[in-house]
Amino acid sequence: MGERSGEVAMDNHPAVHPGDETSSSEKLDKERHQNKEGNIPCEEKCGVKSHHPPAQGRTEQKDRLAVKRTVNKRFACTECGYTAAKKSVLIKHTRKHTGEKPYKCDQCDYSAAQKVHLDRHVTKHKGEKPFMCGECGYRTTDRLSLSEHMSRHTGEKPYKCDQCDYSAIRKVYLGRHMTKHTGEKPYMCGECGYRAAARSSLSKHLRRHTGVKPYKCDQCDYSAGHKGNLSRHMAKHTGEKPYMCGECGYRTADRSNLSLHMRTHTGVKPYKCDQCDYSATQKNAFKQHMAKHTGEKPFMCDDCGFRTADRSYLTRHMRTHTGEKPYKCDQCDYSAAHKASLDRHLTKHAGENPFVCEQCEYRTSNRSSLTVHMRTHTGMKPYKCDQCDYSASCKGNLVKHMYKHTGEKPYMCGECGFRTARMSYLTVHMRKHTGEKPYKCDECDYSAAQKFHLDRHVAKHNGE
Repeated sequence: MGERSGEVAMDNHPAVHPGDETSSSEKLDKERHQNKEGNIPCEEKCGVKSHHPPAQGRTEQKDRLAVKRTVNKRFACTECGYTAAKKSVLIKHTRKHTGEKPYKCDQCDYSAAQKVHLDRHVTKHKGEKPFMCGECGYRTTDRLSLSEHMSRHTGEKPYKCDQCDYSAIRKVYLGRHMTKHTGEKPYMCGECGYRAAARSSLSKHLRRHTGVKPYKCDQCDYSAGHKGNLSRHMAKHTGEKPYMCGECGYRTADRSNLSLHMRTHTGVKPYKCDQCDYSATQKNAFKQHMAKHTGEKPFMCDDCGFRTADRSYLTRHMRTHTGEKPYKCDQCDYSAAHKASLDRHLTKHAGENPFVCEQCEYRTSNRSSLTVHMRTHTGMKPYKCDQCDYSASCKGNLVKHMYKHTGEKPYMCGECGFRTARMSYLTVHMRKHTGEKPYKCDECDYSAAQKFHLDRHVAKHNGE
């Protein structure tokens, strides 16, 4: 009884002692009888005499609940101070520190820290997508993904930043955003000093050092370092394009592509430069622009020292060393190091040149080429050199020009050390080592490593 009195006294209520008015058993019987009759204040029902009106009693009751919730979180993480009310919740949390993933898929090498994640993964093997969007027919394996997808139709973003007008469809996205205000980047790579605001970002970064690609395609030998890359790849096998634009019917296999596409309708350019009036629809374009102000080029090639402000440029650059050409034509043996090159090539098979110049007969297979072409009519040269009065109609020409000022030759042959300022020159040079001669004469068996050699040969057939 003394123990019970101590608990009540902790909540600032008078302690109840064995000798007070009636015995505890008589009092309990009396309370039960009174409770049946009704109209008994909560404080009297609880066996505590109150000197406060009911409203005050409700406040004290809330205080007691708050104390109870605090006391109940008695399981603490020794790594970061996280507390939990249940031991099982703490065990799940500690796996973030240990990296333990006890739930294993019996059909592939996937493993998860939580059973719910494994269950979601297994549905991919079964091909089950029980959750469907009633607006556009999009299907998914889990309810959370459907909720996120639906917000694209409703525009709802329930998670709001209290320091700016940012809002997000998921709590985790808001958490990442908040680090921009705090500047906090607690996760650091021991190899190169890279710092990240989120543990998941550091995990992805580390794969650049280890070469680990845990996401495997079950239909070919493709593997990826990031889950999103595998999802995009799988769409090539299935042909599925679940994300559809409600404005024009455009469909894509990638959610991020749809978000970017929607900006063509809305004109939204969410990435604003705080040093000039530049704004961009895509984050990568914005990063590249900001590098002009800071001069920062954090991504470096270990083979030749080439540096860039854009990670994707480094990935493309590395193919000049490896010779990798991941983009394959499904109608011939053509392959390319860049997707844009493959897209241009495919139009030759399709015979498509849908983009037409209104001032001449020029036609092209892609919009960007038409945009560049139109500058031949307008004379516009938006890309300016900041060291001389040179200007260019396309960005690539400005980049090549800048090498004249810097003397930089970022493209190096891994076979003999030859260096050049242009990737196209390196491509041609590499044919000396590989013996490749892609330019074929259609009148004899002659072939050449360079197009102008083939042109010179063809002139002999023509008697020129």
